[in-house]
Amino acid sequence: MLRCFLLFLVMGLGFGGPALAADGDRRAFVIKNFTLESGTILPAAKVMYATYGTLNAARDNVVLLPSHYMADAHGYEWLIGPGKALDPKKYFLVATELFGNGKSSSPSNTLAPFDGPRFPVTSIRDNVAAVHRLLGEALGVQHLRAVIGFSMGGEQAFQWAVTYPNFMDRIVVTSATAKTWPHGIVRLESEIIAIETDPAFEGGDYKEQPKKGLQAFGAIWAGWLFSQGWWREELWRIDAPPGATFRTVFDGLYKDFIPGADANDLILQMRTWEGHDVGTTPGFGADIKKALGSINVPVLYMPSETDLYFPVDDARYETKFIPHVTLLPIPSLWGHTAGAASNPADAKFLNDHIGAFMEAKGELR
Repeated sequence: MLRCFLLFLVMGLGFGGPALAADGDRRAFVIKNFTLESGTILPAAKVMYATYGTLNAARDNVVLLPSHYMADAHGYEWLIGPGKALDPKKYFLVATELFGNGKSSSPSNTLAPFDGPRFPVTSIRDNVAAVHRLLGEALGVQHLRAVIGFSMGGEQAFQWAVTYPNFMDRIVVTSATAKTWPHGIVRLESEIIAIETDPAFEGGDYKEQPKKGLQAFGAIWAGWLFSQGWWREELWRIDAPPGATFRTVFDGLYKDFIPGADANDLILQMRTWEGHDVGTTPGFGADIKKALGSINVPVLYMPSETDLYFPVDDARYETKFIPHVTLLPIPSLWGHTAGAASNPADAKFLNDHIGAFMEAKGELR
């Protein structure tokens, strides 16, 4: 059903079935006195993560899977398993969760003085730096076979390649860009405004979740999530229950879009998202062309042809400056969600091409 798909998308449950048996158990890595880019120090920064498979003796079979917006560590199970691109019998997979998702350090689970709206805005680079420490200090990993990311996970993959250019052999990015371009910021700001204008929000010190603001947020989000063609062709009928109509589907999309989500957490991750730009990495002088030109590993860049969040034209523009890149748009009407295998055709396309890229030697053309 469509509701099941939405849960997959925003909570990271994954397309194609339940969590994989013994693997995927989530745990916490805590960094004491973690200094953010802003200079703020979090007394105990918590990163939630899960692993799949076994780390080999050489410690050279590790693939990092950084999470997307409000997702947990199960968000890549459409890519994991026998016959898929990432077989845990071959790879040791580390799936991490962003600050602000409600499980890693977030406004909703942090004590004063960083509780609620006082939680500092964290950057994509803050998340990458924290996971770099997780890999080295908790898992003893000093090199990655690959970083593979969807959406905000793709933003992290690009940042890994710029900040730690020799730490991985390759990266894969689906439905994401290396910078949040201005039109994307307009969307994110409109969603933040929708939440904050609910009188119940009370500047972030709400007594209960600002329901009307969250529904307005969901309505805006729904308008960008899928493509115009997805709506025109009524592809929502594929997962909808019998008797569903456009109205019931739309109502389901916005009225409880991310069940149980905290408003401050939603806003924090949107602030992280809209601030992303690899060009502002120290040493690059806010020059995204220079930052992208520094990437020295092969890149498989897979935008969705119909993504409204990260338009394919933005990906084509960025590709001009990346030295070793294969641009492979996903031929789909499923909009942004195509990059996370929201339907069987896109799942096959992603697994086939990511699997081949993982097996290839050097640069793909």
